Amino acid sequence: MHAADGSAEIEELAEPADPAAVARLICLQMLTAAPRTRAQLASALRRRGVPDEAAEAVLERFADVQLVDDAMFAQAWVDSRHRGRGLARRALAAELRQRGVASEDIQEAVGRLDPEQEAATARALVDRRLPGMQGVAKPARFRRLMGMLARKGYPEGLAYRVVRDALDAEPSELSEVSADLPEPEPDGQPVEW
Repeated sequence: MHAADGSAEIEELAEPADPAAVARLICLQMLTAAPRTRAQLASALRRRGVPDEAAEAVLERFADVQLVDDAMFAQAWVDSRHRGRGLARRALAAELRQRGVASEDIQEAVGRLDPEQEAATARALVDRRLPGMQGVAKPARFRRLMGMLARKGYPEGLAYRVVRDALDAEPSELSEVSADLPEPEPDGQPVEW
């Protein structure tokens, strides 16, 4: 009798003497749940005790048939996380590095992110957050918005311009913002607040 979730079938297949069959099964299960990088699959195979030779052979075959493609993974990750979570290049690159994507694949993927789109996304994040900050002192709003953009990986200069523009564009009773905000240094970077 097999369990409805297929776990009995998995247990039967997980015990063959052929380590390559075990490696294939593990990889297919993981890839069914979500796209994975080669490094993530290799790590899972190591944790499950699959011999390195079998793991490498299976991963190579999966790469040949494009079931595992780190460059494609990186592109999809950048598109999805930028659009969905508003993450900037720096944060996206860090996430891809954590997943074991090669530096050249990371650079290519984040390099496709248009700087104008990145600025527009930062502005949209600030615009979405501002209405919930009514009644908060201007310097505190400035710091909070800058912090939000910093956590999402936006460069300080871009974040400063976006936040200052958004606060300056508020209705006139709120527009004395500029007087309360730190001025940029001569190099264009804001001072510490």
